[in-house]
Amino acid sequence: MSESSEDDMPLMSRFSVKSEAETKGGAGPGAKPPPATTKEHGKVLPTADSGQVVDTDKVSGADRSAAAAALGECKGSEDSKPSSLPQGIKWPADSESEEDGPLVSRKAGGRLFSDSEDSDVDAPLMSRRIPKRPPSENGDSADNAPLIPPKNPKRQPSESDSGEDAPLISRKIAERQLSNSEDSEEDAPLMSRKIPKRQPSESGDDSEDAPLISRKTAKRPLSDSEDSEEDKPLISRKAVKREQSSGSPTVGSFFGAKPSRISTLSDSRVKSRSNPEKRAAASNGSRRSVKKEPSRSPSKAPSNASKSGGEAETKWTTLEHGGVMFPPEYEPHGVKMRYDGREVDLTPDEEEVATMFASMTETDYFQKPTFRKNFWEDFREILSKSGKHKWMKDLDKCDFTPIFEYVTARKEKEKAAKKELTSEQKKAAKEEKEKLEAPYKTAIVDGKAEQVGNFRVEPPGLFRGRGEHPKMGRLKKRVYPEDITINIGKEAPVPPLPEMYKGRKWKEIRHDNTVTWLAFWKDPVNSSQFKYVWLAATSSFKTEADREKYEKARMLKDYIVGIQRKYQTLAKTKDYKEAQMGTAMYFIDKLALRAGHEKDDDEADTVGCCNLKVENVELMDDLHIKFDFLGKDSIRYENTVQVEEYVYKNVKIFKEKFGKRFNEKRKKPDDQLFCELDANMLNQFLKEQMPGLSVKVFRTYNASITLDRLLNEATEEDLGTIVDKKIAHYNTANKEVAILCNHQRSVPKTHEASMQRMAEKVEKAEEELRWLERELKAAKAGKATFTKADGKETKPGNPDSLKSRIAKKKEQIHKMEIQVQNKEDLKSVALGTSKINYLDPRITVAWCKRNEVPIEKVFNRSLYNKFLWAMDVEPNYRF
Repeated sequence: MSESSEDDMPLMSRFSVKSEAETKGGAGPGAKPPPATTKEHGKVLPTADSGQVVDTDKVSGADRSAAAAALGECKGSEDSKPSSLPQGIKWPADSESEEDGPLVSRKAGGRLFSDSEDSDVDAPLMSRRIPKRPPSENGDSADNAPLIPPKNPKRQPSESDSGEDAPLISRKIAERQLSNSEDSEEDAPLMSRKIPKRQPSESGDDSEDAPLISRKTAKRPLSDSEDSEEDKPLISRKAVKREQSSGSPTVGSFFGAKPSRISTLSDSRVKSRSNPEKRAAASNGSRRSVKKEPSRSPSKAPSNASKSGGEAETKWTTLEHGGVMFPPEYEPHGVKMRYDGREVDLTPDEEEVATMFASMTETDYFQKPTFRKNFWEDFREILSKSGKHKWMKDLDKCDFTPIFEYVTARKEKEKAAKKELTSEQKKAAKEEKEKLEAPYKTAIVDGKAEQVGNFRVEPPGLFRGRGEHPKMGRLKKRVYPEDITINIGKEAPVPPLPEMYKGRKWKEIRHDNTVTWLAFWKDPVNSSQFKYVWLAATSSFKTEADREKYEKARMLKDYIVGIQRKYQTLAKTKDYKEAQMGTAMYFIDKLALRAGHEKDDDEADTVGCCNLKVENVELMDDLHIKFDFLGKDSIRYENTVQVEEYVYKNVKIFKEKFGKRFNEKRKKPDDQLFCELDANMLNQFLKEQMPGLSVKVFRTYNASITLDRLLNEATEEDLGTIVDKKIAHYNTANKEVAILCNHQRSVPKTHEASMQRMAEKVEKAEEELRWLERELKAAKAGKATFTKADGKETKPGNPDSLKSRIAKKKEQIHKMEIQVQNKEDLKSVALGTSKINYLDPRITVAWCKRNEVPIEKVFNRSLYNKFLWAMDVEPNYRF
């Protein structure tokens, strides 16, 4: 390992111990006055005028021996003494030192160290007492330490420590600390290793966002690269400084086997956590969901940290923009609702909320119990403010029909009025709209105009959410200037407020050039989340971030084989936690599962790899495993796959047992499958395999490499010459990626009607083809007249012309059949998500160039503008 313990040293080479009484200045006869010293961080340092060597007040046996040897070597002459001593520190005169003499002949007053008041150095060895030592902060012990080792608080090096200028004993301690923190633990058991402190990342997460091992952290303002909680890679999220929880899971041997020496889970130590039984009892054997602590003040937006040392990276020098665009104020309509058959007069605030609910009468949400319950709680709070409607206590007695009828009639009237507008009126209305939006659509960054993304503040309404979100129906309150923080350059003018908010002011004005957001405010429904105004996807900041993301995914190609070998080795070990890590990585690699972060009680109960429950995984025959759970956005993931035998056996164990610590317990259906693992640990493992690697990067790699492979497997015969056939082939490959990433959607309600219309068009084209063939037959037969489909008789056309028309009609029918089949195949798959977030656009652009397919057939205008940086790629580009 690193250093040998004092027990391994010859007794004669150990230092004697100076008593505490002598240290304080009151020793026995012959004791010298104590040197002038200062106390700093648990150690005693000599002052410049002391002229004596004084070491730390707690030094291990090995370090004492090293110091004794060093001092002994330097006693020969002045030339033999090191010259690189700190200013004011002198070597003891030869006449004053007894270091060269036998240990038994030295005076008690000359001892340098003491742990107890009464010294027993001169006592027989058998009667000496073992010095009491304070317990170590972390409880770790070295592999070669005695059974009762001297545990010392780790000395934190000061900024003034400078290697060769320090005394030998200090250098020895520094070397020992360096050895312990770097490579010396390569061969140590995993149980004794420590998890290194996480350094702040460059940009602050998909996602996204990393949960702690035993508790959750409240969501915070995003840094400039954090567009999405769940889907951003961890490397782009801001590291959160936290305290170590005593209830966190440990890495160790849970099958009673010898801890594995494979340096896989971590190349640095993992701290052992105390009281695992207490944690297990509190969580009933599964990982406890603990409320997250905010990583920073919710009102303070983050700065980006550089990759190197945590210092903020400057993103811009000057920044100027027009702020945000507020929705118009509510205009009361005066229509009354009924309660138990009785008309109720509402205040403007009450009427606004009632109108929101009435507008959703014909939606599925209107009848959902959670939606109705949450709405009624918030509506009653609004009603109680006026004090007039406290007697309204039952939503089922409320009748919003009059308001619903008014809203429906108003929509129809506005729709009809819009149709009656002349082209000049439409043009004038468009110009008026653009004039209102113009101040907010552009930002000036370092003198360059950049488009702003969504600059509008969302109007008040009722929260819907996706899937069975627990907060559906909650009131999204109106956002005012006092809720919004603005970020601009120091010399830039403060964005003005609209006339309706004259006299009010912004919550705060920032000048943070380490982020690229322009404004943010708290989400009106989820107060732990934030809404942001960013630059548009076409801005230089966003395009560069996209390029870096896909380059990082490409870099994984150089590491993937080694990573696969490593997680396969982990999955085959008998160590419970290592087996869980290897098995989880197997699923992420083969199935492109998301990491699976822990959820708050007020968040949708969606599932990823790390928070899979026992009930989400079913063992089938022939090494098949069935997955069934709600993924992101409450989209159901249902898949049956065949796995390796060792993975199958691991899942069987994980479904039944917790591990050695809980060997008497058995898992229940709602317990965690990977009970000793979380997304943070998984991403930490990946970062150790490749710089910046995360589960999100892994998904990007798997999606892009799959598209690249499928597109390049096709032959010219498969593609044909028809552009529509080539596009259908591309969409089929894109579909496979969407299925891999579980990018599904519900079948549109208009799908059947749309398919029926397309089928009718095909049938009509086929009928036209039959009449053309009859006409050609009549022309070849030399007939003078021919009866057409409309019953009119006419002279048959030219045979060559008819043949050309027939060929074009057949091609048209073929294209229509391809489109019909393509639409049917893609009815439940969302292709856009993978194109936007996971597929390297250069793969698509290069394929279009090779196969002469117009890029606009694959990328819409928005995607084209987003990926302009990829348009100059060579046709032979491969991911």
